[in-house]
Amino acid sequence: MINVLLVDDQELVRTGIKALLNAAEDITVAGIAKSGEEAVDAMATLPVDVVLMDVNISGIGGIEACRRILQDNSGVKIIVVSVSNDSPIPPQLFKLGVLGFISKDSPVDEMISAIRKVMEGDRYLSADVANKLTSKGLPSYYESPFAKLSRRESEVVTLILQGKSIKEMSNMLILSDKTVNTYRYRLYDKLNIRNDVELTCLAIKFGHIDTAFI
Repeated sequence: MINVLLVDDQELVRTGIKALLNAAEDITVAGIAKSGEEAVDAMATLPVDVVLMDVNISGIGGIEACRRILQDNSGVKIIVVSVSNDSPIPPQLFKLGVLGFISKDSPVDEMISAIRKVMEGDRYLSADVANKLTSKGLPSYYESPFAKLSRRESEVVTLILQGKSIKEMSNMLILSDKTVNTYRYRLYDKLNIRNDVELTCLAIKFGHIDTAFI
């Protein structure tokens, strides 16, 4: 039996996918997480073989959640789910070792096939994602200016792009407002930008976030 951790912050989506996956004879949804933090915490208590990760999950975000999960759970396979087949795939995910990429427009049988494939150690790209990469190409992880950010700076970027205030970020990261601002302006310098608007534009350009995330 393949144990799946379903990570999505929309209740209707979670409920629908859970029912469909549980209907497969060799797949069971072992747990559900509604944020990046919950997904990371769930890995410590649940038997998980495959993580089905919404790339735009709330909290620390899908990219950071993938990084933490793969860092601490080397045998776990991750499939990233994008909200649209027209959305860019963040190049960091390839570098991290994510094996599957599908869109929420994918049919159920394709999602099940993806789970089975990555469980065997193979990479799975849904047809629409594969066609997009072939036609448009994908910038290398090392070409992205976001690759030079530290873990904490990357977390601050994610929260800025989610529209969090300094106070909200400090509470979530358990840091002082002053420290959060320090990280904020440090990443501005590294990315050669001046404000959050320029950060958003840069993130879209390099596929660091889904355009539907904004």
